[in-house]
Amino acid sequence: MSGNRFGRMLAVTAAGTALALGLAACGGGSDDSASDSGAADETTAEETVAEEASASECESNTIAVITVDPANPYWKAEVDTAVAEAEALGYQTTVNAHGNDPDQQNQFIDAAISSGACAIILDPAGADESVGAVQKATDAGIPVFQVNAEIAEQGIAKAQIVSNNAQGAALGAEAWVECMGDNRDYVELFGNPTDNNAGIRSTSYHEVIDPLGFNMLQQEVANWDRQEGKQKMELMIQSQPDLQGVIAGNDEMALGAIEALRDAGKLEGTCVLGFDGNDDARDAVLAGEMVATVLQPIVNGTKLAVEQMHTYLTTGEAPAEEKQSIDCILITPENAGNLEGFTLS
Repeated sequence: MSGNRFGRMLAVTAAGTALALGLAACGGGSDDSASDSGAADETTAEETVAEEASASECESNTIAVITVDPANPYWKAEVDTAVAEAEALGYQTTVNAHGNDPDQQNQFIDAAISSGACAIILDPAGADESVGAVQKATDAGIPVFQVNAEIAEQGIAKAQIVSNNAQGAALGAEAWVECMGDNRDYVELFGNPTDNNAGIRSTSYHEVIDPLGFNMLQQEVANWDRQEGKQKMELMIQSQPDLQGVIAGNDEMALGAIEALRDAGKLEGTCVLGFDGNDDARDAVLAGEMVATVLQPIVNGTKLAVEQMHTYLTTGEAPAEEKQSIDCILITPENAGNLEGFTLS
């Protein structure tokens, strides 16, 4: 979408509502060309051709929202926020979930291109695995605004908005260390290995924990999933019966670990750390079952992605910085009562 073209159109029309902006951004019809004729005289022929080609790439006022798994409350909040914010601006939305399957993601990207989507809000299926998909959409003239996770290259997506995972993990690790006291033996539940967030959180946990002489007995991948977290925790309880703490890459894995520890009669006195700030984790913190969770501002981050997308579609102005990081907040019994729907009041 040509920002210059839309900006000139605003100068000679009274279109002021968000709906009008959304529809105009994706329209590119003949009436627009007529109202724009005076301003077009001020541009070169080359600029006019480029603008018309760009405008023709958006055939609807639809935003494609592509996420990971809405069965997880974190990604459900991401989807719900993206849909609500986009529709409030007058766009239609489609929602698909790739389940961290790059092939499935490619199919959804292809569908967005075929349907003439205005833009894509994407939570990518892997840092390396998603580069080609984002490049494909960009080459087709569809801007991509990422939220929650990064890809391995810059200069392709218009925005990559993520939580400050390193900062958040350090906060969580410090609270967990305090809970552990003189205990030193623990296990770790690791997220999806293709997601940069998993590695960043684990590394930041260990930067706090390792210098203090803690002993990691075992590490298992549980792919951000509660049921898998429970299953892996059950196995670790059997192989490491003397474990005294659990660090988890997200809340769902931590909640699965809590279930397994409870069933085994080992929850009391075991320090469990989560990450995300979902409502079940909040309740576990308040119940004394989880030391702390780290709130990822997914609602704020997704709102920002939609806001920047809308600005780009209506003015042609891309974010000043492609990679953007939002600090996390430690959730403990002191503030957990103020947390709801990934928003701290």
